Amino acid sequence: MNLKRGDQVAHREHGVGQVMMVEDTTAVVRFDTVIHEVLLTELNLRRTALQALQLGVVAPAAETQLRVQAELIASLNDAWGVFSRSRIALLPHQLWVCHQVLNTWPPRWLIADDVGLGKTIEAGLILWPLLSRRQVTRLLIIAPAALTAQWQERMKAMFDIRLTIYDPGQDRPNAKAGTTYWDIHQQVIASLQTLRDDRDDKHARLLAADGWDLVLVDEAHHLNVDEVTGATLGYQLLRKLQDAGKINGLVFFTATPHRGKDYGFLSLLHLLRSDLFDPELDLGPQLPRLAQVVIRNNKQLVTDLQGRRLFQPPIVASEEYSYSSEEAEFYAKLTEFIATGQAYAATLGNTSNGQAVMLVLIALQKLASSSVAALRRALRGRQQRVTQQIKNAQAGAAAYQALLEAGDGDALSAAEEALGDWGGGLLLMENERVHLEELLILANRVKVETKIQAVLLALETRFQDRSVLFFTEYKATQSLLLGALTERYGSGSVTFINGDGRAEDVRGQTLTMRRERAAELFNSGEVRFLVATEAAGEGIDLQQHCHTLIHVDLPWNPMRLHQRVGRLNRYGQTKQVEVLSLRNPGTVEARIWDKLNNKINAIMRAFEHVMEEPEDLLQLVLGMTSPKVFQTMFSGAGRVDRQHLDGWFDRQTAQFGGKDVLEVVQNLVGHSASFDYGQVSALIPRVDLPDLLPFFRASLRHNHRLLEQQGNTLSFKTPEAWLEELGVRRSYKQLAFERAAGNDDVAGIGHKVIDAAVAQARQFQGSVAVARWTGLAGALYVYRVSDRVTATPNVRRTLVGRLMGEECRWLRDWELLKLLNEMKPERSGEPQAASALSTLAASVEAEQSKLADFLPELQLNYSAPTIEPYAVFVPHLSSAEG
Repeated sequence: MNLKRGDQVAHREHGVGQVMMVEDTTAVVRFDTVIHEVLLTELNLRRTALQALQLGVVAPAAETQLRVQAELIASLNDAWGVFSRSRIALLPHQLWVCHQVLNTWPPRWLIADDVGLGKTIEAGLILWPLLSRRQVTRLLIIAPAALTAQWQERMKAMFDIRLTIYDPGQDRPNAKAGTTYWDIHQQVIASLQTLRDDRDDKHARLLAADGWDLVLVDEAHHLNVDEVTGATLGYQLLRKLQDAGKINGLVFFTATPHRGKDYGFLSLLHLLRSDLFDPELDLGPQLPRLAQVVIRNNKQLVTDLQGRRLFQPPIVASEEYSYSSEEAEFYAKLTEFIATGQAYAATLGNTSNGQAVMLVLIALQKLASSSVAALRRALRGRQQRVTQQIKNAQAGAAAYQALLEAGDGDALSAAEEALGDWGGGLLLMENERVHLEELLILANRVKVETKIQAVLLALETRFQDRSVLFFTEYKATQSLLLGALTERYGSGSVTFINGDGRAEDVRGQTLTMRRERAAELFNSGEVRFLVATEAAGEGIDLQQHCHTLIHVDLPWNPMRLHQRVGRLNRYGQTKQVEVLSLRNPGTVEARIWDKLNNKINAIMRAFEHVMEEPEDLLQLVLGMTSPKVFQTMFSGAGRVDRQHLDGWFDRQTAQFGGKDVLEVVQNLVGHSASFDYGQVSALIPRVDLPDLLPFFRASLRHNHRLLEQQGNTLSFKTPEAWLEELGVRRSYKQLAFERAAGNDDVAGIGHKVIDAAVAQARQFQGSVAVARWTGLAGALYVYRVSDRVTATPNVRRTLVGRLMGEECRWLRDWELLKLLNEMKPERSGEPQAASALSTLAASVEAEQSKLADFLPELQLNYSAPTIEPYAVFVPHLSSAEG
């Protein structure tokens, strides 16, 4: 075979390429963005579309059509992940995020989308094309401990991506085997809390193993660096892996990337792109670079494929109630108890004992704002353990302080309920035992809590016959409400989620329920009510059958409220979410919440004046505020005279949502990359799994296989040629070409039999087809645009169509696939048509020159684009003549 520079050749493993240089027995060939030197005997000469036209060579119409369809399917999925095997319908902003990340290699991005926009779907869309083409083989996902199982389940259920959860028990030295845990497991999910633990030389083994093609970190704001105290253990681990060259691609997910200090924010970005960001320099000059690294989408702007906005702001209301005489007497005594304790703590000064006393008293205040039942349980525990050693109390208080700073809502609530365990031996005042006994006597007189009665009334009036999600901070309050709902509506009406899956003292019983099962029962509508603690505040979807939420109590951190509402106001919600809060206007907490809500509304109004599209930016503002601010606000308000409360509140919240915070949030949002339907709507492919059906159906028929179709599902016997691929089954029943949770076998790129069909079609050699095509009025020219720059291993190529006729027009890749799917070759062209094809060559070259002017509209961002004719479809002889 005599090859020369510029010839087109095919290689079984590398695909189709162009000869760059020929030696004696080898040739240097460019295959997409990769250059290989291969043996001449491994190459087959292929005619280009222009050569075929000039020689008058016509290929079988069906094979040419299948070849172009297969190339379109592969390139669209490589760029957008649009044919990934997700069982969930995909939204434009998710495809856009996938496109942004896949457009660079190695990917280095921080995705800061608002809560509820489908973070795991975006992750799966990014991963699936990379895994299916084996660009990523070693994958590490790092997530909070409570979310690792959910990541595993969702990646498997939605994308059929199988991941192993890291087990530190198996991560041990194995001198005999000569391999470690990290040598054996290629695709792993690990909790940040577990992975950062370096006992038994775990980090040494991790660093000694092969590097990771891609690392994903969920809730990445936990990778923090403080300018004074230094880096967290999680950040130190990522930095060690990075410095050792063990991380190629790195993607962070967090809705709150900026935690109030520029140094920490820039340190996080420095992990991603040390060439762009330096924490030792001012943020201002570095802001213009954010769009290269940070993606932020918000609920207010995301749309469906028709441009209709998907989310509406929640309807928020409050229901007032008043204490009964028994409750009022109890709370008055508790107020006196806390005031006495605070006075006693003041005599201890700023010592560890004094600080521990104050923390216990703060915990009591928080419990009281939830329910008498929650406070009663804690007081009983304290009464039983009040003689324990002081050092235990100090240690417990220190642990509680750490939980407060970490912002772990569920663990913090559990610690407050168990304050008897860690505050038992530290007296809160003189004769504390006597005061505790008085409090418990009064607590026991409260037989009915008015807050619970207000909840039941709301269910009978506002929310009659609706599914309702309840949130409460404490398990005792949860059990109280579970008992009331069970008594009123029956045991089959309600389920629960908390940290340990146990609800004690529910009408004298202990109930158990797995988190996943509770969510399943609630989402399916089998139970009407779900009562959750903060354990359900993050990482769980509860919107399938519910759009109503009741805050049984209000946590002292507004971020928790935002996270609670995010369980319902998220992707997949079809109704406007309604939120009800319960408040007793006579309490200090209610007055502080009124002032806090006014402050938050003022912050959002300030954003309206500086931004054209006001967004729900509250989460970013709250993320920049230390939980200590709110702790001080609520715990200290009781010691302030009512007439001085306004001035005191303003001083305490001076830094909350201040000018500096507004400026940082405005800059962060304004400089980040974000989805804008108006700007990118033409680029978003309007194709989905059903658009694979015409190609796959034609592929089966081309291989002489009968098929049975029911809707968008196919049953068939697999062609023999496809069985060479490992994992392809001999037959398939109801292979689904649509996204639905109930489909057991969903088609898409990465499915073995789909990949086999695409691989076969891409090997077909036809580039010119003449036939009587239904659905095609004029000649159709197909051009291939690729990037000559080989700095990235990403396959960067795009097909563009030119439809000839009275009004010539360009077709984007997805439009071209839609047209090819509609075309059918009814009758092949007559032999004499071949002699007339040479006249088309000049027309194809002329239109090719015009494509350069159309390329900017495609926004391909290719460094050095090159254009070549790829295929020509001729409808009949008259087209060939003109």
